[in-house]
Amino acid sequence: MSEQAPPAPPGPGTRTTRDLTKAAASGWLGTAMEFMDFQLYSLAAALVFNTIFFPDLHPAVGLIAAMGTYGVGYVARLAGAVFFGRMGDRVGPKRVLFITVALMGVSTTLIGALPTYQQVGLLAPVLLVALRLVQGFGAGAEIAGATVMLAEYAPPRRRGFIASLVALGTNSGTLGASAVWAVLVFALSDEQLHSWGWRLPFLASFVLLMLALWIRSSVRESPVFEQREDTVDGVAVSRDELAAKAASGQSTLETALRQRKGKAFLLAFGLRFGQAGNSGIVQTFLVGYLSATLLLDGSLGTSAIVYGSLLGFVTVPLAGAVGDRYGRRPVYLALTIASALFAVPMMLMVQTGDTLLVTLAVVIGLNLSVLSLFSMESVTMAELFGARTRFTQLALAKELGGVLATAIGPVLAATLTAATGSWWPVSALIIAYSLITLASAALAPEVRGRDLVRLEDAV
Repeated sequence: MSEQAPPAPPGPGTRTTRDLTKAAASGWLGTAMEFMDFQLYSLAAALVFNTIFFPDLHPAVGLIAAMGTYGVGYVARLAGAVFFGRMGDRVGPKRVLFITVALMGVSTTLIGALPTYQQVGLLAPVLLVALRLVQGFGAGAEIAGATVMLAEYAPPRRRGFIASLVALGTNSGTLGASAVWAVLVFALSDEQLHSWGWRLPFLASFVLLMLALWIRSSVRESPVFEQREDTVDGVAVSRDELAAKAASGQSTLETALRQRKGKAFLLAFGLRFGQAGNSGIVQTFLVGYLSATLLLDGSLGTSAIVYGSLLGFVTVPLAGAVGDRYGRRPVYLALTIASALFAVPMMLMVQTGDTLLVTLAVVIGLNLSVLSLFSMESVTMAELFGARTRFTQLALAKELGGVLATAIGPVLAATLTAATGSWWPVSALIIAYSLITLASAALAPEVRGRDLVRLEDAV
């Protein structure tokens, strides 16, 4: 009796539930690491880095310098988006995501091992900035890569729900880092925190790094990348080669090459700009506004953000699932209109100073104007772009829109509220940002369930 032949390995484009589970875990964990690393750093910059790395400066100047090292990471993110975006489009997102998570994890761990200013002088802040640049360089393509990978892995009818795991990763990372620092501040004395306690979360992140690398090493390449018409032996061929191939009569390639570029990117940029702008107002500006302008307890704003983030574990996948059922455009239109309509009531609730009303306002604003839109953004932006340049365009739209909107929003809000002595500029900015996303969603085509293997953009 002859032996039965072993089952043939899955062919290109074929993925099992186990493959999808690994990809989902990889995407969630990598995004959680990205936001945990950045939150660990931002809190350390605000709490201890001014005295550890810039002790000879005036405390206020030292804080500015410490926050400056935080800001350089965002500059590096743009460079990372371009570099790794192009690499991902050419060799596939799997290889890029392994590199990005390694860069983020190693640089974060090494921050915990840095010598202080007292030990090596100016070399300490120089090394800090260098590691921050490496961390940002890797992070610039992490969330875009995870979004591309999950969207390209997911079944079309559940793409929004599965891609929402990327948004859940941001929640997980931010909450995890905040909780770690809260425990350290509570458990350690000020001297202990400044001498050795601040190192613990950075060094402990090495465990997450090992877990992420282990998971990503076993994830198979995106099925969409393997099925792309311009992929040969696991590498996408160049534009010149594509043109030659298109000239031979392959109309799909010819359409992709001759398509006018820019519209899909501008639409994605608008979707991202509105969501990121609302994030800067609700998650950053309002926290300071509550304590500095309304003179409320400093913990009220941060507690409200935590409660809102916890609710986000329900809101984010729910928004993705609703988008799968009813389409991206109608959900986007409904969310952005609701965000604009809630902007004034939210600030009226905040102005009361009542703990319950303030908390409720922030929780609703965060979930309606930020997290739900982020969930929709994750899948819609991936579906807008063609397979040939999806990684690069998505990464640039996310990073450029995020940096500009998140940086501009809080500064504008602080300037206008100080100049007018009123709360209305905050509502006006949320309305304006929501209308930008509303316009982009209205102009965009419906892309739910789109074939992501197609090389040309959706518009």
